[in-house]
Amino acid sequence: MTAKVSPDGHSPDILEHDLAKYFPELLKFESTPEMETSALYKEIRPEVERILSSIVIENFAEDGSEPGSTDTVPAVAWNLERGNIFEGILDALQNHPDLKERDLYLLTELDYGMARSGNRFVAQELARELKLNYAFVPVYVALQKGSGVESAVEGENTRSIHGLAMFSRYPMKNVHNVPLPNGKDKMWGKEKRLGYLQALIADIEHPAGPFRAVSVHLDAHCSRAHRKLQIKIVLDHLDTLPKLPTVIGGDWNTTTYNAQSATRAILGYWRRVMMGVKNVAKNHLPHPERYFEKALFDHLESRGYEWRKFNNVGTGTLHYDVSSIEKNTNLRDWVPEWCFPFIFWAAKRVGGRVSGK
Repeated sequence: MTAKVSPDGHSPDILEHDLAKYFPELLKFESTPEMETSALYKEIRPEVERILSSIVIENFAEDGSEPGSTDTVPAVAWNLERGNIFEGILDALQNHPDLKERDLYLLTELDYGMARSGNRFVAQELARELKLNYAFVPVYVALQKGSGVESAVEGENTRSIHGLAMFSRYPMKNVHNVPLPNGKDKMWGKEKRLGYLQALIADIEHPAGPFRAVSVHLDAHCSRAHRKLQIKIVLDHLDTLPKLPTVIGGDWNTTTYNAQSATRAILGYWRRVMMGVKNVAKNHLPHPERYFEKALFDHLESRGYEWRKFNNVGTGTLHYDVSSIEKNTNLRDWVPEWCFPFIFWAAKRVGGRVSGK
């Protein structure tokens, strides 16, 4: 099938770049301020900003296809975790009863040209297979293969782009993005990146009537107050647009933790130990709205947004198992080794497995 490029969008060619030759020098910087004052970054900054402000829009939905629904909007929000397990993701979207044949997919963490995900353009390949229209916006230009186990994958990145997407059975209009401030310096630590998280917004021409869709990814390595700030920025922007029914979804990273640094996360861990490991595992990690992230959810409700009836409240979406080599390897990238006996002890108090978000 040949993609039909929207008049207000671009083909994937818009994301072509030759920045990789600068990556070795960029990796020498230890902070974004240090990098931004360099002659090198001043030279490449226009190209970096061009990529981060670009949106790919292609239409794979078949003309004249039967509508999926005419009076409701079946929608799914899903963090695809890079798209690493591509065949499994595609199979789930095609066959799982809770995921297949939706009108709208609000998707986060999709790679384009990253070795860890087979150098696929994950958004494009999924949309083509599902016969859906899609929009994709980059959030990072990755200077490395990734963090944790990703850093050891074979091959090299080709495009080195990571982003978020929106899939729709119906036409998307007025597609645009809203940049969100970083909660942590992305040039500090073991996974260095250029960019920032974003919200992707589009008006959907649905048989039940036009509505607005927002795919958003909030920061994990930041404070709870910063996540609230990020969602406030999105809502403030939506208030400037013509009024439409609006659905917002994605990965909000409501972990209950302030993970702006390892020190803050460690202090937060001991606070939860003092509250009772079993109490936190049962009443707080899968219920961020009750206490730790309450301000964010209260703000949503104060702005007229409902969330309780659109989510499986109390069901975790992020799972940690003490036996997971992958999870522990990734965690070691930003938590000191001496912390792990305490982490294992707490997890084993609740059966070795904890779910949150």
